[in-house]
Amino acid sequence: MKSEFSLAFDEIAERFGLPQDTVMEAVEAMMISAYRRSVYASSAQNVEVTINPETGEVHVYAEKEVVETVENPSTEVSLEEARQVEQEVELGGVVMVESTPKDFGRVAAQTAKQVILQRLREAEREAQYAEFIEREGDMVHGTVHSITPQAVTVGLLGRAEAILPRNQQIPGERFRVRDRIRVYVLEVRKSSRGPVIITSRTHPAMLRRLLEMEVPEISQGLVEIKAIAREAGRRAKVAVAALREGVDPVGACVGMRGVRIQSIVRDLNDEKIDVIEWNPDVATFIAKALSPARVAGVYLDEKPDYGKTAMVIVPEDQLSLAIGRAGVNARLAAKLTGWRIDIKSLTESAVDLLNLLTSDPTYADMATSEADTILQVETVMTKKAENRPVTPEEYQTMRFFVDRVQLEIIGRRDAKRQVELDRLEAIRALIPSTAYEVVLQEVGLSTRVLNLLGEAGYKSAGQVLEQLEFDGDKILALPGVGPKAIREMGEVLRGFEYPEPVPEVVVEEEIPVVEEEDEEAVEGVEIVEVGAPVEVASEIDLAIVEPVAEVEVEIKTAPEVFEPELTLEDAFQAVADEIETVIELDEELVEEEEIFPSLEEKRKKRKEISRVVEYDPDSGELIVRRRRKRQAEDWEGDEF
Repeated sequence: MKSEFSLAFDEIAERFGLPQDTVMEAVEAMMISAYRRSVYASSAQNVEVTINPETGEVHVYAEKEVVETVENPSTEVSLEEARQVEQEVELGGVVMVESTPKDFGRVAAQTAKQVILQRLREAEREAQYAEFIEREGDMVHGTVHSITPQAVTVGLLGRAEAILPRNQQIPGERFRVRDRIRVYVLEVRKSSRGPVIITSRTHPAMLRRLLEMEVPEISQGLVEIKAIAREAGRRAKVAVAALREGVDPVGACVGMRGVRIQSIVRDLNDEKIDVIEWNPDVATFIAKALSPARVAGVYLDEKPDYGKTAMVIVPEDQLSLAIGRAGVNARLAAKLTGWRIDIKSLTESAVDLLNLLTSDPTYADMATSEADTILQVETVMTKKAENRPVTPEEYQTMRFFVDRVQLEIIGRRDAKRQVELDRLEAIRALIPSTAYEVVLQEVGLSTRVLNLLGEAGYKSAGQVLEQLEFDGDKILALPGVGPKAIREMGEVLRGFEYPEPVPEVVVEEEIPVVEEEDEEAVEGVEIVEVGAPVEVASEIDLAIVEPVAEVEVEIKTAPEVFEPELTLEDAFQAVADEIETVIELDEELVEEEEIFPSLEEKRKKRKEISRVVEYDPDSGELIVRRRRKRQAEDWEGDEF
């Protein structure tokens, strides 16, 4: 049968939702604190506490010094008592001795009540933080505990309280105490009073989590959510795509008779949700994003300076539906696709194009080719102005007219931009590449001009030079910049001596290695590798290294090349003479082709460095000798 201590211990662990080891550590820390207060022990003294979880017996062990005469029992112990604990202890040593006070249970209960409660609260807060920091960015169920004008307090999983601020609540949503709601964990942070959990019901990721819970095809990986745009409480758009052929992504999200999507709509306070199919073609995707409105045409414009813009033409009766109440449908479509969307009615677009063709001389040829269609479109415009009915065929003619003219305008615009890009590339080719690395403060411009260019975002000399050559009027249009400043920029930047670009030279040198079978090819003779080590290669022209490597190959295959009647000494001497000949020919070739950047310096190096390859009959090896501006008798006999 369990003791009262064991039952109380289990109750505390269960009440606070903590592991028993954590509770035991807190109890032991409390006992140590109570002991120090009861005997006025120093914090430097080592104190340990052991607790029997079944019986609740407490044993306190304190570190004491072994002395001959005990004067302070709380820190000293006699030699006789110390040797009962540790036989080998001597005077002046320290030993852990049991020092449990007689009335320690009552004192501990009175002294350390607040200590253990504080430790348990801290452990509980740490456990809560560790649990909910892992659920940050996830959706959880909660119960409304209290409601204030600023926020709603929500109990999460019965173990923590979260805050639902007013700006994270769906507009028009009303709560009552003890309501069961779903919230999205937006942020979890620590504080002195425990973890602060901020939740939301307006975040777009909450709609994603609801769809993942309600639509099995999403959790199974058959359907993917590409993008979500949401204005909480009003409307949301979700773009989905199928990852397997034969799967209808929109039908999977909506469900049979709209059961799945209606469940989410009810949870979000009757927020309207449009589920559309994602399409890799941008024009098609934008047309679908404006649903439920029907779109007549989408024309894209990716201008580098102004971003991506799409002009959408819709029938006149679909204009208000495409824009939506207070523009919500158009805004959500723009968020969903990432394009700026301009919506025009078919009639408005036709009028604008008619004015363009008739007033702009640039499009005179197009106006001539579309003369008959222009008359028909003008007739339709007259009918609409007189409130007369327009036939579907006439609307179709007007639609085809708008489509042809828009495509022609886009083609000419793209061709013009391509010419500008080619001109810009040609200008960049004339500007030194290092000019883009030189900051404006180094070129010598006046302080006033530097400040004006800095405010406009120009940092390097190359940027300003490029803009001056391409379109100087853009810099002239900057506030405070006049013709005098433009003249100063041109004179200073064009007259500045920019550093020469440093060419990147990559030299790949292969050092040949003599293989074992090649060394054994000549019986009784050890062949030493001719490739120069690092200390010599740094001084020998790189153009000479490769021919030496080729001669090494000939050395390896020497037994097959040599004539049988030659002696071994004569054969090696012939190979040495051939190496010298190849080196001399290679040096002449280098001088003729002018490979080196400074031919005069290389010639001096060649005069300073000379090599001779000889056969040593005593050692039976090839010897490379090197000389640097010395007399003929001062040869070095280093082996390579």
